[in-house]
Amino acid sequence: MPRCKAPEILRSETYLNVRRNDEDKGNAADGRFSAGCWGGVSDMPDRVSDIGEFGLIRRISNLLDKEGVRSERVTLGIGDDTASFLPRSGYEILVTCDCMVEGRHYLPGKISPYDLGRRAMTLNISDIGAMGGRPLYALVSLGLKPEISVRDVEEMYRGFLVELNPLAASIIGGNLTTSGNGMFIDITLVGEVEQGKKVCRSGAKPGDTILVTGYPGQAAAGLQLLLRAPDDLKILGHPLVKIYNIPSHRARLGEAIGKAGCATAMIDTSDGFLGDLGHICEESGVGAELFREKLPVSEALREAALMLHRDPYDFFLGDSDDYELVITCGPQDVALLHSIADRCCPVPLTEVGKITKGDREITLLLPEGDRRPVKLSGWDHFRFSKDSET
Repeated sequence: MPRCKAPEILRSETYLNVRRNDEDKGNAADGRFSAGCWGGVSDMPDRVSDIGEFGLIRRISNLLDKEGVRSERVTLGIGDDTASFLPRSGYEILVTCDCMVEGRHYLPGKISPYDLGRRAMTLNISDIGAMGGRPLYALVSLGLKPEISVRDVEEMYRGFLVELNPLAASIIGGNLTTSGNGMFIDITLVGEVEQGKKVCRSGAKPGDTILVTGYPGQAAAGLQLLLRAPDDLKILGHPLVKIYNIPSHRARLGEAIGKAGCATAMIDTSDGFLGDLGHICEESGVGAELFREKLPVSEALREAALMLHRDPYDFFLGDSDDYELVITCGPQDVALLHSIADRCCPVPLTEVGKITKGDREITLLLPEGDRRPVKLSGWDHFRFSKDSET
């Protein structure tokens, strides 16, 4: 499950947000930001407290009717005690949920409502894709401060929709409540996968090839660049900063892999490459061998690591919520996976290692021939909570 986190953010007010222009799905950087929201009294004429819960529900429902996608399989949407839909025969239902809490997963005033909506929905879409499924219906629960503007809530829903609409997925319900200590977003996303086609973490076998999409570690480096130069506006245009602020999912590729039936295990990198590969090893009862010279480290990451006086491979292996896919498959299916990725994935697919018999033992093979055991890492909400108190 995606964590949408960065421990460093919680210790600094220097976090800034920019739109990822190259993956904005047709939405220009149009200044969807309302100053004074997320914690202070908004200067907008309509606040949530002005129109009340049911007035806000009507505004949200009207927006979804005008700008969202309608599904013929939804038999009852917003407005009753529950929503209802007709499942397809021969398909399994997938359900995931993820929560974003103000001050824990984002800082108020440092991210626009629109981009916050995009980010929150992307995390859930990534989970469904990592199972080989297709997103269908979202239930969105919000804990809001009474003084937040109605426009900010609407912009958040527009962020949800810009991620859902291209996938023909829709919002069919949710919940609203008052949150006095800070806002939260809790999304439940329902998807589907053809029966017998879901891809779990538990299917990796010794001898399987390990592959990864894109360039894990870039999001973590982007965050560090932001924190290093909070007053430098030019840093907002850095490609790694954009990658950090507006993550992208690989749901289309995940669905295609599920349909092809060629992967033995799959997971998204919400906790970091090494941490999530560790989840596959744990659930499958296997180990892994990685080849450092094959790890896909982008030139942008190398340059950022040099600026930050860090080893780029530390970023690749460490905590970084990039939402790429880690995939395992039999050696005979590697060519098929590459063919699928070439058709529906905008980033490279790279072979980085193989699954071994060792129980959760991961070894990094260095170019000079040395073998180095690596310690599993990955994001843990409660581990960080404990550490942050000391």
